[in-house]
Amino acid sequence: MEKREKSILDYETVSLDLEHHALVIIDQTQLPGKIEMLSLTDIKDIWEAIRLLKVRGAPAIGVAAAAGIYLAAEKIHTEDTQVFYREFQQAKKYLATSRPTAVNLFWALDRMENVVRTHLTESVANIRSLLQKEAVRIHDEDIEVCRKIGEYALELVKPGDGLLTHCNAGQLATVKYGTATAPMYLGKERGYDFHIFADETRPLLQGARLTAAELHAAGMDVTLICDNMSASVMKKGLVQAVFVGCDRVAANGDTANKIGTSVVACVAKQYGVPLYVCAPTSTIDMTLETGEEIPIEERAPEEITEMWYQARMAPESVKVYNPCFDVTDHDLITAIITEKGIARPPYRQAFEKMLQVTP
Repeated sequence: MEKREKSILDYETVSLDLEHHALVIIDQTQLPGKIEMLSLTDIKDIWEAIRLLKVRGAPAIGVAAAAGIYLAAEKIHTEDTQVFYREFQQAKKYLATSRPTAVNLFWALDRMENVVRTHLTESVANIRSLLQKEAVRIHDEDIEVCRKIGEYALELVKPGDGLLTHCNAGQLATVKYGTATAPMYLGKERGYDFHIFADETRPLLQGARLTAAELHAAGMDVTLICDNMSASVMKKGLVQAVFVGCDRVAANGDTANKIGTSVVACVAKQYGVPLYVCAPTSTIDMTLETGEEIPIEERAPEEITEMWYQARMAPESVKVYNPCFDVTDHDLITAIITEKGIARPPYRQAFEKMLQVTP
């Protein structure tokens, strides 16, 4: 029997190696040309991995942050719970500076801190044990959350549909299934035969390097297109639905996702194509009234002028504007799909009911 070469889908995007006390990730900066697994034990290396996009995607960042803060807690050498808590908070504050936009980073760190805060009367050893369990729980929950998002999303499409996605909200952005790609993976299992268009997603090419790579590895019918081709395929009637992920959702339904998502949303509205945002409830930030309040990360100009080219492709000293995300207005979004159901406008009321938040 011929031995099959391993693909990126044969590895977990992010996991906690309890035997070796390490966070294990696929280095996504090396994809698709090289599959390199990193085993990280130091909080500085984990911070760098998040900052440099070696691990990326809001859910995966949350899983990595939970594992990272647990590993940091293992290295706090004290039996005094108050001293332990102070040092834990310092480590948490440090990890929180790695990326500003994805709310899952802060959600996971807050969830881990809550474990410490509610068990301060117990031994440090017991707190460490509880932190380990919580980090594993966050990892395992991500798989179920994505599967449920996929199930709800499948209700909105039919076999043979053309789907378009932007950036990477796939398995590489989560533990399994992805968010925006969850209906695609489940559809593949059930013979839906979707025709998928993946925007290349400049400037980091996460649609080309990651989404196209993982969907192709999964045996799906995926076609890579440049970002400025979305209008063409929609006008021709090749796309029946757009699925995108997001890094943060404001209370009014505005969403922050990879730069260019708002353009896709405008094009979809022009051609009457529904646009669905796939968002775990952990990405809903009810403390922000609108998307105007979402902090938008701006990255190095070299990502536009030099990265991916053999030689610099822009004039020296030219001005560069490189925001990592843009905000899609809620009135461009047909529905927001979560693991708890499908939210439709008005979004604030839908979220309050879904999250059981008191207005």
